[in-house]
Amino acid sequence: MSDDHDHSHEDHGHSHDDHDHGEPGTHDHHHHDRDELGVAVLTISSSRSLDDDAAGDQIADALENAGHQVTTRDLVPDDYDKVQSTVQRFVDRKDTEAVITTGGTGVTPDDVTVEAVRPLLKKELPGFGELFRRRSYEEIGTMVVATRATAGVADGVPIFCLPGSENAAALGAELILSTAGHLVGLASRDDDGHDHDDHRHDHGAHDHDGHQHDEDGHDPHEHGESGDEGADGGEDGGN
Repeated sequence: MSDDHDHSHEDHGHSHDDHDHGEPGTHDHHHHDRDELGVAVLTISSSRSLDDDAAGDQIADALENAGHQVTTRDLVPDDYDKVQSTVQRFVDRKDTEAVITTGGTGVTPDDVTVEAVRPLLKKELPGFGELFRRRSYEEIGTMVVATRATAGVADGVPIFCLPGSENAAALGAELILSTAGHLVGLASRDDDGHDHDDHRHDHGAHDHDGHQHDEDGHDPHEHGESGDEGADGGEDGGN
């Protein structure tokens, strides 16, 4: 009977190799993590201004309280071209290592953020949206199906697209802060494991690229209106 259960360590030599924490690309990649990031914040809304931007303020405050720097903030209306060009401009900034957008992720005709950002992404990060929806479900239940929060990497810069409510922004910021430094460290490495974006560490003073006020449009995804349930059931879980 002993032969039936005589499994030596040699028989299972693969067990340690499968989890060799010393191999490149596993735990040693944490030394590339960034402790301080330069982050650009973009609000997408046809009814708000930067002076009345609770979601953007929530994100900016969370970043700064965690020791990161908001390199720039801007606000654009729900317009495909304006959203896409502004996000690309943020990605191209030498002082910016991550981009966060808030607003325009819902399912109404005006919601174009995901469509505008997705063509810029070289890699998508579906796990972020999945985690955001899982956490949101705890608060708003099945209304979470209208939430299209997403993330990906464009030219080595992680981009996170959040709904436009303050509560959704708070949840998104919490999730981003827990992983952004790690993602930036990984996304900015070349095939040899070396950082290729050292130029992205000159974090200048926080600036506003422009206070845009679109008085003609009305954003149906803000302030608890249609399609705008938030992470807490308040506003904009789908946006």
